[in-house]
Amino acid sequence: MASLSSTAKELSVLVAGYIASVFMGLVLGMIGGGGSILTVPILVYLFSVDPVTATAYSLFIVGLTALVGGSAYLKTGEVDFKTGILFALPSFVGVYLVRAFLLPSMPETIMSLGNYEITKSLFIMIIFSLLMLFSSISMIKQKKKDVVKSTMAPGLKAAVVGFEGLIVGGVTGLVGAGGGFLIIPALVVLVGLPMKVAVGTSLFIIASKSLIGFIGDLQYGPAIDWPILLSISLAGAFGIFFGKGLAARIPEGNLKKGFGYFVLVMGTIILFDQFRAL
Repeated sequence: MASLSSTAKELSVLVAGYIASVFMGLVLGMIGGGGSILTVPILVYLFSVDPVTATAYSLFIVGLTALVGGSAYLKTGEVDFKTGILFALPSFVGVYLVRAFLLPSMPETIMSLGNYEITKSLFIMIIFSLLMLFSSISMIKQKKKDVVKSTMAPGLKAAVVGFEGLIVGGVTGLVGAGGGFLIIPALVVLVGLPMKVAVGTSLFIIASKSLIGFIGDLQYGPAIDWPILLSISLAGAFGIFFGKGLAARIPEGNLKKGFGYFVLVMGTIILFDQFRAL
């Protein structure tokens, strides 16, 4: 009887994991970001994947899901490839170097504070939860205007966008985050893209740098559980089509602010859970 109850519990958690994966794709399709902020916790808490491995899996899942969503935006002419390339090229360098060299060279124990030990997995989850908190605050406070014209000179603007691409790439490599919440403000504020074009362009940037980062893991990372990886990616791709459709019906300000509060609560819970684990 206990065995049957345990099996039912495992099945319910698995079903919840795939439902959450569909929701991840839906969010990614609606706002062009947030996929990885949901994917890493889904992998860790619902699929029992180690946090370090989860960051690698997240790169593939978010990358493939974003590629599917970006293709949908491409069909409606809402992708700016020129700006996307300007941002993506330096981000490739950041994500690949971190995944291929920095992450594998990090010790399993980052530091010890008395009786407390900060492990590599714990460190990554703490950084990830802090990223969630900062991202949520930026979304909640974001102005309602879709386009904010930049007064920067074209050359300086290109340099700033490229530098931010490098930084976002490094963040992507460390915590498996696609960086949509950092990419979209750069595209809207610095480049002046309309919000929907920024979302479509962001999806292609996320897809390219996430999948390139995953290549680094294929070379140096853990063994890959392809059935889990592909099934979660399929669930995310299924959700992203609904996300794009909903994006046209929900007011942009309400959508971003509501999800911002959701991420704020989730990030707080994960951060508390990590400190409790100490």
